[in-house]
Amino acid sequence: MPLSLFGVGLTGLAYASVVERNAFRLRRFDVPVLPPGRRPVRILHLSDLHLTPGRRMLINWVRSLGELQPDLVVNTGDSIAHPDAVAPLMHALEPLLTRPGLFVYGSNDMYAPRPKNPVRYLWRTSKGDHVQKIPSLPWEELGAAMSAEGWLDMNNTTARLKVGDLDVAVGGIHDSHINRDRYDLIAGPAPEEADLRLGVMHSPEPRNMTRFAADGYQLLLAGHTHGGQLCIPFYGALVTNCGIDRARVKGLSRHDSAFLHVSAGLGTSPYAPARFACFPEASLLTLVPRRRNDASTREVR
Repeated sequence: MPLSLFGVGLTGLAYASVVERNAFRLRRFDVPVLPPGRRPVRILHLSDLHLTPGRRMLINWVRSLGELQPDLVVNTGDSIAHPDAVAPLMHALEPLLTRPGLFVYGSNDMYAPRPKNPVRYLWRTSKGDHVQKIPSLPWEELGAAMSAEGWLDMNNTTARLKVGDLDVAVGGIHDSHINRDRYDLIAGPAPEEADLRLGVMHSPEPRNMTRFAADGYQLLLAGHTHGGQLCIPFYGALVTNCGIDRARVKGLSRHDSAFLHVSAGLGTSPYAPARFACFPEASLLTLVPRRRNDASTREVR
């Protein structure tokens, strides 16, 4: 019996680390957030690639997303996990770089991953684990590369841009998981005259999401959670690694008056290379005109 259980465990580990970790999926959602009469706009939400140079399957899959021709690409951080990953990341993003884009950083864009026991996340978050005082990953090179292609750096700042025929106001913050979020720098009512008010962050901490919603941002995008990464079928995530509840660890939901989309992300730490019952994902959000009193969320299969 112990040997059979050991065999089942090895099979599960092989599945989680080889099969599911590389079974990338595109999720599609309709979000009724636009003014009546406006044409739909599509946002491609990418997050948590944790890219290392050898992830060829991931690189090629991200490249294939260029065929979607989204109106806007939003990258919510933790893009790299290796000092030499910026060039491979830009190669992966190349077909998308002709589209308007936004980005924020996650902690793992700045601090290289270290060997850890991933099971400890069952009883605590990773907040405070980055004891390095000086960033060990080329985050400035990463930001400069995306900015050079016209993508907007939204770390603790606001911006205004044209997406299709929409006037979009954006507010973004740096990663709260390493206490670099400075919401006070962007605080205040979002421009009411904008067709869309978009809030962008890495970690979906409720205290920040509440402020975004109170300031009038209609759609909030975040990553960080990995959807729980190791989940239980028919039950879901065990942990979120931040302050958000398990029910909203991934997908489309509500936070106060705003829609919230949390991406389960595309990668994992190189030291925890497994996913179970939580496929790696990118999301295509189709923003459609809102209907009266419409607070629904819908995933499109």
